[in-house]
Amino acid sequence: MMLRLVFAFALVAMLSGGAAQDWAKKRLDGSPRHQEWVDIKYGDRIVKSFVVYPEVSQKATVVVLIHEIMGLTDWVMSVADQLAEHGYIAIAPDFLSGMAPNGGRTTDFEDLGKIREAISGLSPSQITADLNAVCDYAAKIPAANGKVAVAGFCWGGTQTFNFASMRKGLAAAFVFYGTGPTTEEAVAEIDCTVYGFYGGNDARVNATIPETEKVMIGKRKTFVPVIYDGAGHGFMRAGEQPDAQPANKEARDAAWKRWLDILSKL
Repeated sequence: MMLRLVFAFALVAMLSGGAAQDWAKKRLDGSPRHQEWVDIKYGDRIVKSFVVYPEVSQKATVVVLIHEIMGLTDWVMSVADQLAEHGYIAIAPDFLSGMAPNGGRTTDFEDLGKIREAISGLSPSQITADLNAVCDYAAKIPAANGKVAVAGFCWGGTQTFNFASMRKGLAAAFVFYGTGPTTEEAVAEIDCTVYGFYGGNDARVNATIPETEKVMIGKRKTFVPVIYDGAGHGFMRAGEQPDAQPANKEARDAAWKRWLDILSKL
């Protein structure tokens, strides 16, 4: 019985990004960059957010990261650190702030299934309000240059596209394998370029791309999707894992290069 319990707890840790993301945690722990947690407040709500600063002499663009449906994991925080390594301030809010038992966040849920259920149940209005509060905070960071871009993965990719239609003045929106809007009304207010990053072996998401392209063109909006052949859903994370499949690793490396090239021109 005890062995079964030990195995069960080990499995939960792996599924929730614990042991499965030791490689990402190792990067975070070894980073020379300044990392901190901040409480971003609006109304009665507090959004716990992870911030990493680059080691640069000039003011920097801020990138707000929207996590996957697995919540704010070590990998997402390691992406923030990688962005800072390349000269950008990165902020990764935990959208499950206050939503876990006893008012906790992602790390306080008992398993990945509960995390997915909680994120799936978040109200669109709260997600938008959280993002607006985080972007307002980002724009006022003394070390920031006033430019704020948004990027998201999976669930976060979908939220990135949605938010771009509501937030004026974004420098850019980076959608990593998230579904896009399919009506012209939904894209009418977008005023930044939306860059898409998709895996070739991700038919569920990719089936939405043609309609999204159509409505974006219909409203004269700029949407630039790229599909990476052979890569699966979640290739930015999967391609970084120690046991990464070649197609995912190649897609991850190519997508990072493209992302950084675009950021450098904002």
